[in-house]
Parts: sequence; structure tokens; C-alpha cells
Amino acid sequence: MKISFKMNGKNVSLDLDPSMRFIDVVRDVLHLNATKEGCGEGSCGACVVLMDGKSVNSCLLPVANAIGHEFVTLEGLKDTKEFDILQRAFAATGGQQCGFCTPGMIIASYSLLKECPHPTDEEIRAKMSGNLCRCTGYQAIVEAVKIASKEGEGLW
Repeated sequence: MKISFKMNGKNVSLDLDPSMRFIDVVRDVLHLNATKEGCGEGSCGACVVLMDGKSVNSCLLPVANAIGHEFVTLEGLKDTKEFDILQRAFAATGGQQCGFCTPGMIIASYSLLKECPHPTDEEIRAKMSGNLCRCTGYQAIVEAVKIASKEGEGLW
């Protein structure tokens, strides 16, 4: 089946099995490897990508459901001011220790700040609750989002 969508600003049209998971398309077909697979069940958030500006677990998305939508992975954010701010904030707080969850955390943080530029601690924790991290204890991530919120004033 011909599957067409936009990825990181570029039109993509591929002949794929419509039941293929979107994460497999991202990693194995498009070779965008910042997106990670953790649990494969939508519980860990390692595979989060933006779909029409909202964070989604790509391991749960059949590629047929991608038709006509716009997606952004970490590779698509890397040259933006927003990414630079988030990256510096995560580094400053130690919010990225081993790094495995970091791409999903950055995408989820970006999505949160676009929806709510000045989130409270509770709003940050609620939005990030779908992203698991075994290293940081989460407070560093909450602090990183708060720093990015302030430093990105006007961007979000």
C-alpha cells in the first residue's frame, strides 16, 4: 500500500505493509535513529515523535494511520532554537544521564511547552508521566523543562 506523510518537513511516499508499526518505518526504513524503542507497548515513551504537533508513541501507531499527517523526530528539531534551549536545559540539570530516554523526553517537553509555555511542576509531571527514566529521578527533568520555559520565552 502506498503510504504518504510528511517527515521532518519532507514529503515521504513509501510502499509499505499498512500494519507496520510507525517506529519500524522511522528507524528501519527512514533510518532516523534518535527515536528509540523501549517497551514496544506504549508505556515507556522512548519512541515518542510529534504527529501534527502532538507527542505520540510511535510503537503503537500503525503506519496506515500516518497517511496525510506531519511528523517530527528529534532529527527534525535538531537545528531549531527550541531544541538548543531544551538540550542546554537538560544538560544543565542532569536531565539526560544515560541518554536512552532523552529523545522521547525532549520531544515530549517540546510538545508540552508548545501547548503550555509556562507549565507548573504538576503540569510538567503529568505531561511527562508517559516517559520513563531509570536514571534521573525526574526532578532534574522537571527543572530542565522549567528552565527551557523561561529561556525560550516567546518561542513556545
